[in-house]
Amino acid sequence: MAECVCPWWLGYLLANPIRKLYQNPNKILAPHIKPGMTVLEIGPGMGFFSLPMARMVGPDGKIVCLDIQEKMLSSLTRRARRARLENRILTRLASTDSLNIDEFAGNIDFVLAFAVVHEIPGQENLFMQIYQSMKKGATLLIAEPTGHVTDESFKKMLEITERLGFEKVSTPTVRGSISTVLKK
Repeated sequence: MAECVCPWWLGYLLANPIRKLYQNPNKILAPHIKPGMTVLEIGPGMGFFSLPMARMVGPDGKIVCLDIQEKMLSSLTRRARRARLENRILTRLASTDSLNIDEFAGNIDFVLAFAVVHEIPGQENLFMQIYQSMKKGATLLIAEPTGHVTDESFKKMLEITERLGFEKVSTPTVRGSISTVLKK
């Protein structure tokens, strides 16, 4: 599913705690995540959002993290183990044409796609698989970096999601990003 994939080694920079000063995971995600939820994260990198989400869902929740890079997932797994959150985070290696999440069909409460959709050439296929994984009423937060994504390409992406049945709920402010929340 990769078009222009973020190199694995850049994951260390993206997981840097200083990033919380301008993109605080708790502030961005708290309105969307509740204890006990099952959350799907597309392209988690090394877990900048994954670990805070694992804390938010609590011991009865799960975070399903999908990436096409094994090195990102292994770093995320190590970080989760160090934070004692490994029992809340499931990692899955996605392929170039599949998220490999059939077992979660209709079970996902919330999906996070942060700075990743622009890397995926088959966006319709991506959003179709996300849609199928979600419960009715579940939400999807998409945040794309303004330096990589134009307003026009974001609009085209939203047209795809609308055709698939998503409805726009809100447009949150996420620093350095063009963002939207969609509902199934």
